[in-house]
Amino acid sequence: MYSKIQITGVLETKTGMHIGGSSAFAAIGAVDSPVIKDIRTNKPMVPGSSLKGKIRSLLARKYDKELADKPDDDAKCITRLFGSAKKDGEGKVTPSRIIVSDMFVINSEDIKKRGVDILTEVKFENSISRATAVANPRQIERAINGLKFGMDIIYEVMPDKVDEIIDDIKVLADGMKMLEYDYLGGNGSRGYGKVKFSDMKADVVVGKVDESIMQQVNEVLADI
Repeated sequence: MYSKIQITGVLETKTGMHIGGSSAFAAIGAVDSPVIKDIRTNKPMVPGSSLKGKIRSLLARKYDKELADKPDDDAKCITRLFGSAKKDGEGKVTPSRIIVSDMFVINSEDIKKRGVDILTEVKFENSISRATAVANPRQIERAINGLKFGMDIIYEVMPDKVDEIIDDIKVLADGMKMLEYDYLGGNGSRGYGKVKFSDMKADVVVGKVDESIMQQVNEVLADI
């Protein structure tokens, strides 16, 4: 039976996070590298593509025997979940089984109650030329630590692959665990982008999935 499982949860920033937005029309004196923001609210957001791509790249380091030059050549457990444009013997591509939605701030009111009105900060950094000792200052905008973003991931159940649900969710959860010890966005080696996942759960939103399978799925997610 055609079914969909919705996975929800919270992604929280534990340090300042920079996922870059456009500075094409920045005024003189503006921040050199702004973060991407929700155009409706002007609050920082996390593109679903950023989370999905980072998790996939981390999984490739673990599951690929040798790091593949192209994502289409990743290990089968990765391409099965994230998709591949590489055609099989029947000339078919492998569609992604997950849809990762953009994520928006869900605790801005709580942040304001703590006396913080702006959800981003500007970090001033300098790079110094070793040859000339000339400083090159720059301003990098970051989403502040403590922001919580609502997660929404849809997992599509393949009608003839129900037995693969648990393994797929384990791979996804593995990637999330790895991300908690890595970083999301840019400049991770300088302390940016540490995140944590919480309140992860799964519900069937289309069709039916055996209750015992869903119990196992939620046990896997609870272990993140």
